[in-house]
Amino acid sequence: MRQYEMMYIIKPELEEEARTAVVAKVNDLITKNGGEVTKSDILGKKKLAYEVKDNRDGVYVLANFQVDGAAIAEIERVLKITEEVIKYLLVLKAA
Repeated sequence: MRQYEMMYIIKPELEEEARTAVVAKVNDLITKNGGEVTKSDILGKKKLAYEVKDNRDGVYVLANFQVDGAAIAEIERVLKITEEVIKYLLVLKAA
């Protein structure tokens, strides 16, 4: 399994419970694809550098996890269609 780090931005108008549910959904997505989440932190609401999908602010979430490379395509596919996620960046960590 490979180490990955992902930063994703959630819509700012969501309530605290909804934010927690989105984070749980993403963590569950990773686990269902055979991965293991080692760290998941909600970093808080921050102003975006530019407007994304009519949003000027966003709630940043940082996740570190291990998963096989074959599961990354499915994780990215689901993130793209999840309405609560504005943007994401997924990178492979160096060994």
